[in-house]
Amino acid sequence: MSETEEVLRIAAKGDGVTASGRHVPMTAPGDTVAPDGAVTPGPHHATPPCRHFRKCGGCQLQQLDEDSWTAFVRDRVANAAAGQGLEPAEFLPPHLSPPNSRRRATLHLEARGKSARMGFREGRSHAIVDMAECPVMATDLFAMVAPLRNLFAKFARKRLAADIHLTLADQGVDCNVKGFTPDGLAETEALIDFAQAHGLARLTMDDGYGPETHWEPDPVTVTLGGVPVSLPPGSFLQPTQEGEAALIADAREWLAGAKTVADLFSGLGTFAFALSDGAKVLAAEAARDAHLACKGAAGTAQRQVFAQHRDLFRNPLLPADLGKFDAVLLDPPRAGAKEQVARLAESTVPRICYISCNPASWAKDAATLVAAGYRLEKLRPVGQFRWSTHVELASLFVRES
Repeated sequence: MSETEEVLRIAAKGDGVTASGRHVPMTAPGDTVAPDGAVTPGPHHATPPCRHFRKCGGCQLQQLDEDSWTAFVRDRVANAAAGQGLEPAEFLPPHLSPPNSRRRATLHLEARGKSARMGFREGRSHAIVDMAECPVMATDLFAMVAPLRNLFAKFARKRLAADIHLTLADQGVDCNVKGFTPDGLAETEALIDFAQAHGLARLTMDDGYGPETHWEPDPVTVTLGGVPVSLPPGSFLQPTQEGEAALIADAREWLAGAKTVADLFSGLGTFAFALSDGAKVLAAEAARDAHLACKGAAGTAQRQVFAQHRDLFRNPLLPADLGKFDAVLLDPPRAGAKEQVARLAESTVPRICYISCNPASWAKDAATLVAAGYRLEKLRPVGQFRWSTHVELASLFVRES
């Protein structure tokens, strides 16, 4: 490069990109890059709020101000749609979750003797960042980091490693420790004493054979659509309550008036319970624990949610079955829903609300629906993983008459 260039946009993995195609890490739109690589911050370059940024792999975009991060989230979804030749009738403003709103996180812990480190891993590394702060995690979750680190350091093992899954439930913090086995009664009692002293909602230990509950004074639940649902250890939840509320609001608005809805890849029933106040909902889910939790909660609350244990990758609902519903909502894993979408494309379902955590796989599925006669009516980008390159979305497809 022989002259100074300006960063024009942020690429999918977080690097700034100049007009010549040069990728410059940790830059923002409007920054300038000198021939020697020196960066001069521009009007959209923000001061990172966390001391661990650049080292911690949990965030990639703390150098962006709110406007440029909003644009990044919007453009990720817009570019994915355009790449498949898709143009929504209405492209809605992005919804972004605020700082300190993440209600679930997986942290890594390593201890040697009486020294312990706990946090996210460094970017492209297995090294652990010993967290002293986190502007992303909910404060109640982060408040457990230092006490947990101190607890495992006191065990004074020669070497100890574990993954710690923290989730904010109705009763407080649910903690699942994976990859660690207590050594004798003293360590087991220390763990239980810790859970009691710090008011954990539940403490489970998973040594490779599944989570075993060590402390749970009251059944742990998460409230979905006004219904308390049993929360199996490690269950999927939308990352933030704010993001969940935004997605539910769109689903309710877009599917208003539907009397029968199929909620596919329904999980614990995040959308099923929210939609059941005005419709009968089939909730189809492959994960057995989530299915049973949804089924039990629906029965207790007397909601019109009919849970079905079904693997929609191997056994998708067929067009004849789908035609019995006024609307379908699907929220598949990152790989998308190729098999189920192929059946939807052959169906007569009037409206489809597709929630996705991967714009790339969504765009391929969306192209299949549009080619089959559906219109992409609405599209909203969603940023629940603040300052991350991970982007989600909500979309509405309407069958052309």
